[in-house]
Amino acid sequence: MTGPSIAVHALAYYPVKGCAGTAVDRAEVTARGLRHDREFMLVAADTGRFLSQRQLPAMATVQPRVLDDGATLVLGAPGVEDLKVPVAEDGPRRDVTVFSFTGPGVDQGDDAAAWFGAVLGVDCRLVRVPPDHARVSSGETGGTAGFADGHALLVTSLASLAELNRRLAERGVAALPMNRFRPNVVLAGWDEPHAEDDVRSALVGEVEIGYEKRCKRCVVPTVDQETGRRAGPEPTRTLATYRRDADEGGVLFGMKAAVVRPGTISVGDAFTVHRWA
Repeated sequence: MTGPSIAVHALAYYPVKGCAGTAVDRAEVTARGLRHDREFMLVAADTGRFLSQRQLPAMATVQPRVLDDGATLVLGAPGVEDLKVPVAEDGPRRDVTVFSFTGPGVDQGDDAAAWFGAVLGVDCRLVRVPPDHARVSSGETGGTAGFADGHALLVTSLASLAELNRRLAERGVAALPMNRFRPNVVLAGWDEPHAEDDVRSALVGEVEIGYEKRCKRCVVPTVDQETGRRAGPEPTRTLATYRRDADEGGVLFGMKAAVVRPGTISVGDAFTVHRWA
């Protein structure tokens, strides 16, 4: 496949799984993805199972900020005072579960749990990826991830969003922003939508990535990321008309990738495909 030059349009990481993201112009990328991405996670206090916008769409309005080179996590949400959490890199642990993965999470203390409990109305604990975190991601390349659903990076493109919004307009639906899909890397330059699905290996900045699988979407893209409320059946309804997974069901948007070689990525960096499907 040939075409125009492709470059990084936007970068974002999500410190607490399910909460608001942080847009950056430059990011350090580790084997687990952008530094601090899904480094923290909310879990049910009784079961240790992860919590996300699937059950708690209001998580979208929680704005975590990583300060002091990762030593402090600041939590903010509408109508409540910010909380500064001194990050415990290690300490008391609890078993936590993200889909098929079960492993330890480092508990971040009672203050963080109480703050989230008051904001979201659930009995929960905040945990961090431990120093000895060991998780193998599934897919074509194979890699690792923190507390993301399953993979180090989610890659989307402006062309894919433009095609979705064109189809939404035909149905009389307003255009949706990219933040509905919560990607790490957004690419610009392709004319063809969903070209990212066919990338098998690529160099972006200093980072080499490898294809894992296409991203099957849950209900989270139906959540307005500004209000923290479900906003109806879109984009799922429209994606189902042309992006349905014929083998497993569900709808697809974006590509999940493993980090083959860590490094740094900056907005504007070229995205050079080494191998196509």
